[in-house]
Amino acid sequence: MSTRAIVLAAGMGTRMKSALPKVLHSLCGRPMLWYTLRALRDAGVDEIAIVTNPLVDTELAPLAREFSARTVIQDPQRGTGHAVQVALAALTPSAGTIVIAYGDMPLVTPAIFENVLADVDADAGTVLALVTARMPLPSSFGRIVRGRSGVAKIVEARDCTPAELAIDEMNAGIYAFDEPNLRAVIDKLSDNNAQRELYLTDTVELLIDAGRRVVPVVADDYRAVLGVNDRVELANARAVLNRALCEAHMQAGVTIVDPATTYLEPDLVIGQDVTIHPNTALGGATSIATGSEIGPNTRLHGASVGANCAIRESVVVDSQIGDHVGVGPFAHIRGGSIVADHVHIGNFVELKKTAMHAHAKAGHLAYLGDGIIGARTNIGAGTIFCNYDGKNKNTTTIGADAFIGSNSSLVAPITIGDGALTGAGTVAIRDIAPGERVVGNPGRPLPRTAHETVP
Repeated sequence: MSTRAIVLAAGMGTRMKSALPKVLHSLCGRPMLWYTLRALRDAGVDEIAIVTNPLVDTELAPLAREFSARTVIQDPQRGTGHAVQVALAALTPSAGTIVIAYGDMPLVTPAIFENVLADVDADAGTVLALVTARMPLPSSFGRIVRGRSGVAKIVEARDCTPAELAIDEMNAGIYAFDEPNLRAVIDKLSDNNAQRELYLTDTVELLIDAGRRVVPVVADDYRAVLGVNDRVELANARAVLNRALCEAHMQAGVTIVDPATTYLEPDLVIGQDVTIHPNTALGGATSIATGSEIGPNTRLHGASVGANCAIRESVVVDSQIGDHVGVGPFAHIRGGSIVADHVHIGNFVELKKTAMHAHAKAGHLAYLGDGIIGARTNIGAGTIFCNYDGKNKNTTTIGADAFIGSNSSLVAPITIGDGALTGAGTVAIRDIAPGERVVGNPGRPLPRTAHETVP
């Protein structure tokens, strides 16, 4: 039997003080709504409806597509119960179970959804399971008042008696309903309250009055069900999530010297015996093979790093690094660059959309854009690939075993053959033949001596 979910994400998040919808604020490289949707999918939920409002529906659409979810617009917004009414009206009735959760709970885990779903058993009379958590007092969360067979009612903090305020079991805001029973009571909600809104929590008493049972499912860690309402809470949630990501990789054999200053995103692939030094950020589709050493002060995003590399005080974005490569300090590799095995890229060297073949070197202060650099070729300090002619980006191709002298300017498009050499300060504006030596501005070939032959 299929399982559905309704995710409540129509709130404007005014306490964020931002033009960006609250659920799209990012932590650890993903919007906070992403984490709720990911946890639902990982828990085996088949169909997801996200309740939005007219102002944010378009902005949420890409995230909905990523998770094959649909959006349903709530307009006007008349409370959580009304949001569920709107979502149910857009869904074809089903005999299965439906989870309702908030989109601002980035620490929620698949296990929480799995556990609350498992406790719904309509045949045995349990038609609603709701997640609760033991939280420090005082708290603004609604209190769980238990009865003999489960939950008797939920009391909002502002309506609690002194005895009820002393209860430390709180409503976390995650529910699993038997869908037919939810549909049977959802239209009976009343807005007879100070806010003139329809509250989803009122379904608890409606179901109990109908002779159904409501059971609590206590979360192991209350932090996993905390919502984010402002930027302080966003930063706190990010710290908890980042620590969890670091610990998962450390348990898998990665050395993270200082988790407090290491910043990770989900879905990284990091091999055993990798060492990550402080103030390092890893994101996107980044993978790092065994034995490599990353950082300090390094950022990798969308980077593929081979085994036994050393990358320090550098940036690698959307590029591939082979095995036994040394990068940095202060290098920048980007734009789909491909670096082969045993390459050395030193301080203040930038690669953009450039391929360096095995054992090539660029030790100091160079810009290498739109290039191909052959095996064992040496790029001298101050070398520039002049790849842009004012209209187009052009390619510089250098063969194997070439030597590019310091402060050379190679004006693309240009091809430099195997074993060629440019002298210091050369401005090369024409192709250079294999084995040829070129100096000057503009570059001109030196005469060959009698014993020299073309390779």
